[in-house]
Amino acid sequence: MPIAQKIESSLSASSWIRRMFEEGEKLRKIHGADKVYDYTLGNPNVEPPEAFHRELQRIANNPIPGMHRYMSNAGYDETRQAIADVLAEETGREVTAGHIVMTCGAGGGLNVVLKTLLNPGEEVIVTTPYFVEYGFYVDNHGGKIKEVPTSAGFQLDPAAIVDAIGPQTRAIIINSPNNPSGVIYPAETLSTLGRLLEEKEKELGQAVYVISDEPYAKIVYDDAAVPNVFNYIKNSFIVTSHSKDLALPGERIGYIAINPDISDTELIFNGLLFCNRTLGFVNAPALMQRLITPLQRESVNIDDYREKRDIIYNHLTKLGFEVTKPMGAFYFFPRCPIEDDVEFVSRAQKYNLLLVPGSGFGLPGYFRLSYCIDIQIIKNSLPAFTELAKEFIL
Repeated sequence: MPIAQKIESSLSASSWIRRMFEEGEKLRKIHGADKVYDYTLGNPNVEPPEAFHRELQRIANNPIPGMHRYMSNAGYDETRQAIADVLAEETGREVTAGHIVMTCGAGGGLNVVLKTLLNPGEEVIVTTPYFVEYGFYVDNHGGKIKEVPTSAGFQLDPAAIVDAIGPQTRAIIINSPNNPSGVIYPAETLSTLGRLLEEKEKELGQAVYVISDEPYAKIVYDDAAVPNVFNYIKNSFIVTSHSKDLALPGERIGYIAINPDISDTELIFNGLLFCNRTLGFVNAPALMQRLITPLQRESVNIDDYREKRDIIYNHLTKLGFEVTKPMGAFYFFPRCPIEDDVEFVSRAQKYNLLLVPGSGFGLPGYFRLSYCIDIQIIKNSLPAFTELAKEFIL
């Protein structure tokens, strides 16, 4: 066998998102790109804000001697301080550069945190629906995931989460705004979770860490806000990237932030640095660190995403689909009109609609569509959704 048995078995269970994207490639060759409505990938089609281009040009015209050399595994001091300043402003806490580790995107950051925390066989709780790669990330470091259902509207159920905690539970991953549902977890929910966790930690005599995965934290609508987890849960980390808020997914630039209230902060920080290095990331890309340093308060134009959200939401609800309106990110996660989500997604391809089954996010019976695509493709796809609805709903 040319590859490890474990990897071969993982391939068959790997991302539905990529699988459906590959189906789209086949359809595009047959029908043309403008007649295939590909809602599979969360790959932003918007451009970075103008401030990014100005900063890129400034650095290119004024190169800093040694700017491409190695630096501390944590990243540049000035970049980490710029991030810490914003977090301190948001939380009122004494967040410093010593609480920030620059990473190769949020995926790299999650692996670094999990490698730092997990002993073999320990559990990480995830709430359904969830980004499927979490399972592989946890497995990378000898852990096991434990799924906990969400409540109505895909909201966290703090009591159910805490009930699922046992002696082997090491961490909980939350994701707000959520991929795939687009929901935001309100402050009251995080506060309740934090209080219940403190009680459970005293009972168990050990910390249970909350890892808040937040690449969509600035992609929010209708005056919504994403509460900062540091204000509600002591033993917490923020892991994020600039893939979505600055539309830089290919640059793989993100960071880990440690809640300054965590005990043994210095030991955890040193563990993160060691794992950043030994996992092979070594440090986040030097040029990207310099570029994003002055851009911590910048974002792409959210109005573009809001317009796309509203077009799709209005059309799907008019057709009779059961849909939770996203308050953030750029995904919908409607309920399938039939029980078999894989069959439903397969039938949608008849209308050149490429969707992802909810099974790929730990919650069968739903489907995900990503609307970070060209608005004209969205408008062109509406008749296809109508035809699909005629087959199952209308």
